[in-house]
Amino acid sequence: MPPLEAVAIAPPRADVWHAANTHCRVQYQIVAEAEPDLLCRALNLFALQGLTPQQVHVERLGDVLALDIVMDGLSWHRAQVIAEKLRNLISVCSVDLQDADIAHVGSAQAVF
Repeated sequence: MPPLEAVAIAPPRADVWHAANTHCRVQYQIVAEAEPDLLCRALNLFALQGLTPQQVHVERLGDVLALDIVMDGLSWHRAQVIAEKLRNLISVCSVDLQDADIAHVGSAQAVF
């Protein structure tokens, strides 16, 4: 029987949920069917995690709702998980997730 030291130990998996991970400011751009409860269902995904969005903008264009949600203090992994949950909501057509700071710099450069 080999000694215990001979057993190879796999390196620990990275903890993507760790609080020490870098945080970023993200923007969710959501396009969905204009259902009366959609806004509540979308914002509830943040509320269930004790998160309050920094900015929410909603516009109804006929039968479609366009939502822009800006959230600060999320790790990129956590932001992606929330985006996937938003995509799984009934009546959501698309969800685009981007770094809000990069998006802001890009739009400022487009103005000049």
